[in-house]
Amino acid sequence: MSTPATPTLPTVGSRYIGLMVLAQFGVFLAFITPVGISLSIRVGELAPGHEEYLGYITGVGGLVPLVAGPLLGALSDRTRTRFGRRRPFILGGMLLGVVSLLVMALAPNIPVLGLGWVLAQFGWGQSFGNLLTSQADRLPEEQRGKVAGLGGFATLVAPVIGVVMAGGLAGDALLLFLVPGAVGVLTIVLFVWLVDEADSRDLPAAEPLTVRSLLAMYTWSVRKYRDFSLNWAGRFAFYFGLTLNTTFTAFFFASRLGVKVEEVAGTLAAVAGLGVLATAAGAMGGGFLSDRLRRRRVFVLTAGAVYALGTVTMALSSSVPPLFTGSIICSVGLGMFSAVDQALALDVLPERETNAGRYLGVFGFATSIPQSAAPFIAPLFLTAGGAEKNYTLLYLVAAACTLMGGLVVLRIKSVR
Repeated sequence: MSTPATPTLPTVGSRYIGLMVLAQFGVFLAFITPVGISLSIRVGELAPGHEEYLGYITGVGGLVPLVAGPLLGALSDRTRTRFGRRRPFILGGMLLGVVSLLVMALAPNIPVLGLGWVLAQFGWGQSFGNLLTSQADRLPEEQRGKVAGLGGFATLVAPVIGVVMAGGLAGDALLLFLVPGAVGVLTIVLFVWLVDEADSRDLPAAEPLTVRSLLAMYTWSVRKYRDFSLNWAGRFAFYFGLTLNTTFTAFFFASRLGVKVEEVAGTLAAVAGLGVLATAAGAMGGGFLSDRLRRRRVFVLTAGAVYALGTVTMALSSSVPPLFTGSIICSVGLGMFSAVDQALALDVLPERETNAGRYLGVFGFATSIPQSAAPFIAPLFLTAGGAEKNYTLLYLVAAACTLMGGLVVLRIKSVR
């Protein structure tokens, strides 16, 4: 058995769902816009001709959740305040996230820019992580796909809006980072202010932390929690491919269209805009249907296959129409995967009542390790075969990884 039985949770109301989705949108607008375009612009300003620095920055930043995720998740589980366990971490992460945006906007060189991204991973990553843990605390099984679909749509639309913003703010580094950040602050404050969380001071006291128990937070029993482990592996493969695809998007489009990276913001905004409806169809359609049909695995497999098809289309493209087509197909697959895999993760989450934060932190490894490793490995594919950047090979490898992510999940037994 992969997860112990847990009491049925009551359904949540539209107020919680709406503010949760809005908060996720705000965090991703502030947090992912730098990856989508802002960091590329700043790297181009600080180190022209060295796009590989972007991979190194995002790779180092991806190490942060490996160190902080389970520990901060466990501290959240153990927090006893009148404001609950999750809200203090959501708000504290937001404050550190604002500092990170200032550091990136004002960075005089590449190392400081990288430091800013590390702080962003700590701050905004912790806010988002505790929003997900709040869902683990409160959502019953029959609402997980729906909320994941709406949240997935919000987090995928947020970078679209961010790229559109960046197109108009590219000349001002400060506004480029702080305008999306202001939206993130507003949505987080609304969630913390308007969504009540039970006083956690009456919960049983957690066992004291020791060196041994601290180290144990970063591991889990693969045999005892088999389905959790399989879902972890599937997510790892998908996000490895996703990161290979998305890290160098601005440079990839500039290469295929024969323009400078500074000139592709408008094109990326158009691509992202066309992908909004596709993302909505994938995220909300997949999430709602997986709840209604009580099936997760087939939707995760379909998502991996669809994303792979879109990536192959982009890999073989050299003009705007097929690049746009491949991007839209990817949007459908990513939307579906983001929604249904998140619901699946909550379905197979171990020790939900006492250690939800810790295990969601461990589950985050399946995202953060690929985000860290893939940018470092990507140059091996980019430099294969000659002086020209080999984006075709890079994108084909990405497609194979995302398809593998869907196939692995088929072996899960406790969820259909």
